[in-house]
Amino acid sequence: MAEVKTNVEMKDSFLERQFKLTQNGTNVKTEFIAGLTTFLTMAYIIFVNPSILSATGMDAGAVYYATIFGAILGTLCMAFFANYPFALAPGMGLNAFFAFTVVLGMGVSWKIALGLVFIEGIIFIILSVVPIREMIVNCIPMSLKAAIAAGIGLFIAFIGLQSANIVVKNDAVLVQLGDIMSGPALIALIGLIVIGILHAYRVKGALLWGILIATVLGWVNGVTPALKGIIEWPSFTNWAPVFFKLDIAGAWNGIFSGGLLTVLIAFLFVDMFDTAGTLVGVSTQAGYLDEEGNLPKASKALLADAIGTTGGALFGTSTVTTYIESASGVSEGGRTGLTGVFVSIFFFLALFFKPLIGIIPAAATAPALIFVGTMMMKNATKIKWDDVTEMLPAFITMIAMPLTYSIAEGIALGFISYPLLKLLTGKGKEVHWLVYVLGVIFLVKYIWV
Repeated sequence: MAEVKTNVEMKDSFLERQFKLTQNGTNVKTEFIAGLTTFLTMAYIIFVNPSILSATGMDAGAVYYATIFGAILGTLCMAFFANYPFALAPGMGLNAFFAFTVVLGMGVSWKIALGLVFIEGIIFIILSVVPIREMIVNCIPMSLKAAIAAGIGLFIAFIGLQSANIVVKNDAVLVQLGDIMSGPALIALIGLIVIGILHAYRVKGALLWGILIATVLGWVNGVTPALKGIIEWPSFTNWAPVFFKLDIAGAWNGIFSGGLLTVLIAFLFVDMFDTAGTLVGVSTQAGYLDEEGNLPKASKALLADAIGTTGGALFGTSTVTTYIESASGVSEGGRTGLTGVFVSIFFFLALFFKPLIGIIPAAATAPALIFVGTMMMKNATKIKWDDVTEMLPAFITMIAMPLTYSIAEGIALGFISYPLLKLLTGKGKEVHWLVYVLGVIFLVKYIWV
């Protein structure tokens, strides 16, 4: 017994040294629950990413493996470099841009497109080491940081409402209320009520329990598919069709002579500001920002993101980025990189438990996204609502994210409106010079496009 106790103490000692659990007010159990919650809310990417990228001719089964290994690499880098509870995976939106705009729309082969993603990752590694990306993240005004966090809350809540068919498409007025008394919407609403009740009683793992209960209830009305197995042994040879199949030379030549420079710039900007927005938003939620509104270890977090992108391209997937669903784990108390380690473990297990994970419907994870979005909206109270030069850019940033379906667009509009209002009202000296530069860049982007 003494020997067992010693081993446990050694293990705890390692975790304390590596992740500083006590210092961050957390423990292994909390980090485990947070990791599982984050994984469940973003596990959809394992199945969605292959379906999107397969439209380019890429092997869907091979992309399944690439998605998992890209997520594991990026998340572990974030965990050990920055000790933040942020999970990474191939980004939604970025994968659609990769598949439908670059490959199918412009006729670029998927191998060259992967080469462009790889080059983008290398550029970001350099910018993260310099560290220019950290300067960009930390120069964002505090009101915009609060707005980004609240805007991401609106965005992920909107995603949850859509995925559960609570909000559906309407050709006349864009969106409308779906049938909330049946199907996915009913399951999602029940799950949301369960999460709300459990959270009110301060039950640990409220989001996780909500997801699991909604999944079980989904069997009643057919939302959750029948379980056809639990374990499926992975065939790693099926990864070969995309593994290291990127064409770096073709991408490099295309940048200088084939008109692919604009594509590379598009990858760079969307990835940079999606990542910056997510880091700022979730970090605000977790309380990581210092008194000046800066994110400590931002360069390390951005470096992890850049390595994830580079490695993901080698594995055979589109841009890997920090996930807004990380906020669900933060809401469950996740505060260190140990959360990311657990997320990575669950991604690895997904290689073997594909049938089991595959039955969790979007209607079951939607309540978690909606609830987290609700929690993130409290950041709006940090905006100076009595100062129009702070209030208006913040509101534009917040509302643009869900309505344009893009974190990057919300940030861009905020960066344009903030310095412009400050300058025209005699408060130009309050603005960091880099904010002016970025505002001009975004404005030129809209004018040219």
